[in-house]
Amino acid sequence: MTLIRTVDPVAEPVTLAEAKAHLRIDHTDDDELLAGLVRAARQEVERSTGMALLLQSWRLVLDDLPESGCALVRIHPLREVQSVTAFGSEGEGAVVDPATYQVDAVSRPARIHFNASVAPLRAMNGLEIDFTAGFGEAGTDVPDPLKRAILLLVAHWYEFRAGYGPADQPVSYPAGFDRIVAGYRAGRL
Repeated sequence: MTLIRTVDPVAEPVTLAEAKAHLRIDHTDDDELLAGLVRAARQEVERSTGMALLLQSWRLVLDDLPESGCALVRIHPLREVQSVTAFGSEGEGAVVDPATYQVDAVSRPARIHFNASVAPLRAMNGLEIDFTAGFGEAGTDVPDPLKRAILLLVAHWYEFRAGYGPADQPVSYPAGFDRIVAGYRAGRL
């Protein structure tokens, strides 16, 4: 199973103005740095929670369907399955009819259950599922605690942007970050 982001979000959940207000910065000297920190913090929150905060497109690549006939989509929240493509042994691609599968976007991980078996697939990367995930298009769609986690990381990384050695670690994650994102992580059994 391989997940590939095919289209990045068009904005960030936290604006530059919000980050500057949080840090009480009124100059423009560090705007480029802060924009990069906001982007990196969003990516870290997404990585640690297994979520897509703003709408973005992904591709899930599978060698074959699981025996259960159910493919799991581990990026949450799943908004829409755009297409499912099956590749035959000669590499020919065929779009799978949406009437032959059901999407459960409510569960975590989301599930795509195939009602019929897919034609014989090539040995590797035989099935591609293109989907959209995210809370919405704007930062106002993102849960506030996740935005607070981004601001916490931005402030911490801005404060500790100089180099530190192994004896000075950990300085990369602020106290409280794990507590804020813990409720948004996928449960494990």
